[in-house]
Amino acid sequence: MSRSGSVQQMSDSLTLTAVFTPDEDGWTMAQLAEWPAVVTCALTVEEARAMLLDAAREMIASYRDEGREPPIGGGHVERVTINVAAA
Repeated sequence: MSRSGSVQQMSDSLTLTAVFTPDEDGWTMAQLAEWPAVVTCALTVEEARAMLLDAAREMIASYRDEGREPPIGGGHVERVTINVAAA
């Protein structure tokens, strides 16, 4: 099934893309590419991953409690080029 399918119609698991970005203070920001509203930050990648998974489960539970489907998927990823000299 595609990632943009219904969470209720899917199996017991869903594979999404986690993006881990270090900041200048040594922390790691974690965000789901397919669901950008799920974002967290921790001192290590392992902690950020655990917090991200917990946040995703909580968001899914919250949507289900409201009788709605979580807005997962439906977007696309592409690379863009930015001219930093002109910035």
